[in-house]
Amino acid sequence: MDYILLIEDDLDMQVLITDYLNNYDFNVSAYAKPKEALEVLKHSKEKYAVVILDLMLPQMDGFDVCKEIRGISSVPIIISSARGELSDKILGFDFGADDYLAKPYEPRELVLRINSILRRTTNKNKIVGDFEIDEEKMLVKVEGYTLDLTQIEYELLHLFLKNRGKVMSRELLSNAVNGIEYNSKDRTIDMHMSNLRQKIGDDPKEPRYIKSVWGIGYKFIG
Repeated sequence: MDYILLIEDDLDMQVLITDYLNNYDFNVSAYAKPKEALEVLKHSKEKYAVVILDLMLPQMDGFDVCKEIRGISSVPIIISSARGELSDKILGFDFGADDYLAKPYEPRELVLRINSILRRTTNKNKIVGDFEIDEEKMLVKVEGYTLDLTQIEYELLHLFLKNRGKVMSRELLSNAVNGIEYNSKDRTIDMHMSNLRQKIGDDPKEPRYIKSVWGIGYKFIG
């Protein structure tokens, strides 16, 4: 569950946002007074995923609150304000906001903005061309689909993705991948490459990803 810090002095709006986000499994801590919220952000054990910040607040102007937050935390900030002028948006981003929603807006849009920020800040997978690599789980996705790869196929593809555009000899591939012993007369590496090409949907006659280099090996061109 992701923790959200809401700084909003309109109590009706505060309740509306809190209830709506709770329905999407967010845990919301809401404050009307920005100084209280700043103290919570400084000392709370909870790690907040996003701060939702109104600009028209008691005690402090919202831009000053945004500046204070940036001085103590890198938590993403979404400004939620009736001040929708371009000059206000520019100031918000200048003070460190990550997004700006001008009221009135549909609560669903706020959820979409939060999820977009969470994808950017929590996805540690590497993106290489059409491929997304989860090195911890040894998984590769292409166009959102998880490839069903053997360990050898995964290691081959991972090696190619790290060396895009480089010609990789059969000997080099064999030495770099566990479970393959190199023999110039053995076609084992070609068999694994054929299986890999099939799984990533690559046509060797018109390659999109892996090109054969005659007499040497292969090159990843995707």
